[in-house]
Amino acid sequence: MKQRIYRSNQDRVLAGILGGVAEYFSWNPQILRIIYLLLIIFTGFFPFGILYLLLLLVIPQSPYQN
Repeated sequence: MKQRIYRSNQDRVLAGILGGVAEYFSWNPQILRIIYLLLIIFTGFFPFGILYLLLLLVIPQSPYQN
C-alpha cells in the first residue's frame, strides 16, 4: 500500500504540516520546525511562508485519530 502524506493530528503547532512531513519521512519534527523557521527568517517570508500556505491547501488532514 502506498503511503500518503497528511497533516498531523497529534504533532501540530499551527496546522500540522511540518508534523505530517516529519512523520512521512521519519524525521524529528522539532528539528524540522527549527530549520523551517530559520529558512523563513533568513530568506524573508516570501518563499517558505508562501510554500507553507500552499501546503496547507494541498495536504489533506489525516483521517486517523491517533
